[in-house]
This record gives sequence, structure tokens and C-alpha cells, in this order.
Amino acid sequence: MSKVTSNGANSASIRPATRVVAGHPSADGAGVKIHRVAGFQSPDFSPFLMIDEIRSENPDDYIAGFPPHPHRGIETLTYMLSGEFEHQDHLGNRGAINQGGAQWMRAGRGIIHSEMPSQGEGGMHGFQLWINMAAKDKMSKPDWRDIQPEQVRELALDENGSLIRLIAGQWQIGGEPECGPLLEAAAEASVADLRLKAGAHVSLPVPQTHSVLAYIYCGALDTGRGVVNRGNLVLFGDGDSIQLRAPDEDTGLLLLHGTPLDEPIAHYGPFVMNSREEIEQAVRDYNNGTLTD
Repeated sequence: MSKVTSNGANSASIRPATRVVAGHPSADGAGVKIHRVAGFQSPDFSPFLMIDEIRSENPDDYIAGFPPHPHRGIETLTYMLSGEFEHQDHLGNRGAINQGGAQWMRAGRGIIHSEMPSQGEGGMHGFQLWINMAAKDKMSKPDWRDIQPEQVRELALDENGSLIRLIAGQWQIGGEPECGPLLEAAAEASVADLRLKAGAHVSLPVPQTHSVLAYIYCGALDTGRGVVNRGNLVLFGDGDSIQLRAPDEDTGLLLLHGTPLDEPIAHYGPFVMNSREEIEQAVRDYNNGTLTD
């Protein structure tokens, strides 16, 4: 892989921005207001399935949280910029994360969990990513872990204060291999939080075989084919490096890359499998109380 410096000088093939997917208001759980970008049937999204953003200063928008509910066939990664969420599941796991922390959950063959806000004031801003699992792993043993803010590595990208927070997976920063604290994610999924200062121009190497996505949560991103504003997701084409440019304002974004899964997807509510028959079995298992057996 060609080495790429964070100041934009590079000898690699640059991935072009190929598509923008607009986010839209939605609701989930017990009426929590969210902003959602979904790509369940989009091959260029894979292995990622969906990004939900919670962002509100009004407790009524999020205080009801996500009471106990099931999942099968996916992994989730929750990352908080502000506010606090607590996870509990049928395995006895329990843990809370706040500003800068993350939680990872492998549903595998089945898990029942809840995610509830731990505070009623001060606002909430965070994200949940759904990551698909390969067919051979969908019925694996469920798992969970939390990542506290101090475990997330924070590295400078330029001399003006632009930085990257490594949450999951493998990265190359300044020509050196780096990794986030979470390496268990499916399909080599890598996730980072980038904060770019106004006018910043950052170039990072990414694996040629991976899908690459950027979700903008603050400011805007200049893709070279137009400026994309907050609340939207940019997908990138082929190449082994990505260039990210902030216009005349600070920009915050989640940068994702992972190995695409060339497998069929069947999705119904909290279940993501490979066929309608497997979805129907998951529903029967949940209704019969055997989802987690």
C-alpha cells in the first residue's frame, strides 16, 4: 500500500466520491427521534447496513430510550459525542458509556438487550452503526464490550488541530500502522471520528478491497464534485487513498471502511439474515422464547 501523508501529498490512487445518500428523520425504540442513513440493499454500503444519529437538546426526544428488544445476524457499534447510554442484555452484561466512549455488540444467533439514556438533561448526541455479519458467522455466540473514552486513541492529522479518533479496526496514519481498541468487528470493519479544521485537506490510505463511507455530522465536506452538508453520507469509488477537505468551516465526520460481503440480505426489523426463511425462523424463535438458546 502506498504511504499517504496527512497533509494531502500522496502517490496513491485517489478514490472519487461516487454517490451521496441523504439521511432522513425517523424514530425507533420507544419513540426516540433519530436521523437515519440506510443501505441494506446497496453493495457499496457493505459490510455496513445503517447509521442512526441521535442529536437533541430536548430530553423528550430520547429519554424513553430503547427498552428490551432482540437482534440476530448483525453487530452494532454505538459511539457517543455527548450524553450517556447504558446497555443491559440477557447475558448479564451491563455498562454505560459517555462522551467519547463506544459500545460493541455481536448479536450472532440472538441477543436481547436494552439501551437507555442515563441522564435526563444536557442533551444527547451519538451514533449507532449496524454492521452485517457473514452468513457463516450469523449464528455464532453473542458478545459485548464497552470502550471507555480513555481507550480511544486520538492522533493529530495536521498542525492546525485536525485530529482522528480511532474507534475500531486498522488504519494507516502518517505512514504508520495504527489501530482502534475494537478489533473484533465483523468484516474487518474500521471506524474513526475525524474532526477537521476549516480549510483542512487530509489524505489517508485505505485498503483497495474495502468499501469506504463518510457520514458528516458537523459542518460539511468538499468532495471535489460539490459540498455535502451535515446529515448525509458519501460513498467512494475505487482506489487506495481518500482525500477529505473541509470547506470554510470545521467539519466532523465518521469515516468507515470494511470488506464487502457479496451475500444476499434479508432484513426484517431487528433481524438481518440471508433469506426470508431465516427471517421467519428468527421471528418464530423470538416468539417461542428460543432466540437466545
